[in-house]
Amino acid sequence: MENIGPKNIGVIGAGAWGTALSHALGNGGNSVQLWALEQDVVDSINNRHENERYLKGFKLSENVTASIDIKKVAVDKEFLILASPSLFLAPTVKKILDVPSIKDGSTCIGVLTKGFIPTDNGPRLILSELESVLPPCYAKSLVYIAGPSHAEEVAMGKLTGLIAASENPKNSIRFRDLLRVKGLMVYSSFDVIGVQVCAAAKNVVAVVFGCLDAIAENSDFFGDNSESLLLAAGLNEIQTLGKAMGATHSETFTSISGVGDLDVTCRSKYGRNRRFGQDIIKKEILKKFSSIDDLISRIGEIGYLPEGAVACKYVHEISQKYNLKLPICNGLYKVLNREVEPLKLISDMLGGGF
Repeated sequence: MENIGPKNIGVIGAGAWGTALSHALGNGGNSVQLWALEQDVVDSINNRHENERYLKGFKLSENVTASIDIKKVAVDKEFLILASPSLFLAPTVKKILDVPSIKDGSTCIGVLTKGFIPTDNGPRLILSELESVLPPCYAKSLVYIAGPSHAEEVAMGKLTGLIAASENPKNSIRFRDLLRVKGLMVYSSFDVIGVQVCAAAKNVVAVVFGCLDAIAENSDFFGDNSESLLLAAGLNEIQTLGKAMGATHSETFTSISGVGDLDVTCRSKYGRNRRFGQDIIKKEILKKFSSIDDLISRIGEIGYLPEGAVACKYVHEISQKYNLKLPICNGLYKVLNREVEPLKLISDMLGGGF
């Protein structure tokens, strides 16, 4: 492995995952600067070494600092990691396009963001849209970082596996080596489409899993066996979607970026998408929204960000484009669009077969 030594790293987005990875990199001896939109987050990190808004209860490495000045965070960094939510990623990146080290391509860019980005030509994968925003030198050179990696456990230093996927082998290896700090095992991949689809679509399946998990608590019919049936069927839908969109390696779906990430997202107590599914059943959280578009436009009212709700809309659009049979993903679309009740969706799928 290349001896890279300590690096100056910028992270755009101080949510839970961006903060946790910054902490791990800081513990590895690197100097990490986080960009946060909120002044209270910056103050919390700089003054108390804790992101009290998004990762409360975890003391951060002394090597992690924060700034509200996005260009200051991006300038002259050898590595820049993008961690803003998909809804805001493109406009956020546009704010740093005039940074010299971005303009000339000397900064190696990795991406943590999961989901799809809406465009006038339909939803696009994260890297495809970023390549159209960033300078041409970044074409086929961005690195996508994913895997079963809840922020809380990464912040605790618990062993976590990640995939660094890029069409540029050198950049994939550079990020693989950068991220190989204590607690992280990182592997390279060239299947950037497959890894991105897994990272986005698993959140959709996890919402349905959360619904089933809540229903199963008081059911004589649904149980652990039912949940494993749903998880397996969900993985099959992710693979169907990935192949249609151009995934290049079937083993992507049986790797940590596929079944590994799906399993932890569905089963972990930290999962926001699983929690959202549970809240759909237990708190009837959808009652105040008239449609999926209304839900997405007012998603801040939920109190946390269930990325699967946003991804569901785009998976539905893509499935129509390619004429794909995705009963779980498209069934959730109907639930979020207030066309069908969630209990009926679960009963129809698991009672009548996929």
